[in-house]
Amino acid sequence: MGGFECSTHCRRDGRRLDLIASTRHDRWALEDYMALSAHGLKTIRDGLRWHLIETRPGEYDWSSFLPLVKAAHHAQVQVIWDLSHYGIPDGLNIWRPEFVKRFSRFAAEAARVIKNETDTNPLFCPVNEMSFWAWAGGEVAFFNPLAKGRALELKHQLVRATIAAIEAIREVDPRARFITAEPLINVLPRIDRPRDKGQAEAYRQAQFEALDMLIGEAWPGLGGDPKYLDIVGLNYYSNNQWYIGGEKVSPTSPAYRPLYDMLAEVYLRYGRRMLVAETGAEGENRTAWASYIFNEVAKAQISGIPIDGVCLYPVVDYPGWDDNRHCPAGLLGYADNTGQRPVYTPLADILHDWQIKPVIATTVN
Repeated sequence: MGGFECSTHCRRDGRRLDLIASTRHDRWALEDYMALSAHGLKTIRDGLRWHLIETRPGEYDWSSFLPLVKAAHHAQVQVIWDLSHYGIPDGLNIWRPEFVKRFSRFAAEAARVIKNETDTNPLFCPVNEMSFWAWAGGEVAFFNPLAKGRALELKHQLVRATIAAIEAIREVDPRARFITAEPLINVLPRIDRPRDKGQAEAYRQAQFEALDMLIGEAWPGLGGDPKYLDIVGLNYYSNNQWYIGGEKVSPTSPAYRPLYDMLAEVYLRYGRRMLVAETGAEGENRTAWASYIFNEVAKAQISGIPIDGVCLYPVVDYPGWDDNRHCPAGLLGYADNTGQRPVYTPLADILHDWQIKPVIATTVN
């Protein structure tokens, strides 16, 4: 799988990001999908830009989205559509009930557009990384809604919105399938600070809170139910393990927990089909990291854990959120004026080597 960076959040300085535009994926969607298909990546994560589609409450302009839908149909790729990748329309108060209502209406209309334009079973990720958004937007004011000390409250809202969106989409198209895209983390106490063990474990367990809410195991008043958890998508990067206090655990450290073991824990907890919904690294680290991920997923699959795929994310290079720097993280680079993107050959070679092995699935079933 390959995923296009589609963040649309507002930074502290008030600037809204639009990574689909800044990577020129909006201009070259067909060329991008065809390029990924040529590399055997026929399942794609991509996104809708809600702030462009619903500029006035209840009024929808699909001109920013329809070209992507048509391009995907033409290229015959399967797309998992993010409905909100950290972004909401201007003027919408995320803390109020109206946020949930508008999101559910938007989700229903998006499902209707996709149903009218294609004959494929639709796949959605309603809210990308509820846990990270709750922390970044509700605890440390990193991006919208720029709050502090309100992470749990924001997580509740995002879970409510996810539930409402799933219900609305199923009304339009009962065939729809859903994934989550939640961070997979490991938090440890330092060896010289064993008294931090309880705090570290509490932090680690917090990664499951959003999904536990979604299935009704935590805060059942939010309306959670097991029917809302379909395919468990997990976002995992090389900096997703750290000691309490912030220092990263190196993948070469004996303290580093193997990914396949973390995947096994999630499967035993929820019993759902799974996928690695995001993973990647920058520069020359791309190849070694991909090899590690593919090997760990293969171990998990061989042990009987149903993992449907690995999503290289972002699959094209992108400008950094804060400083606009070139982040060389993709299989493909920046597009030229004809829509052609340079290929990072070492990663392409690793990808090809693993694709010919039978343990890696290529589509979500």
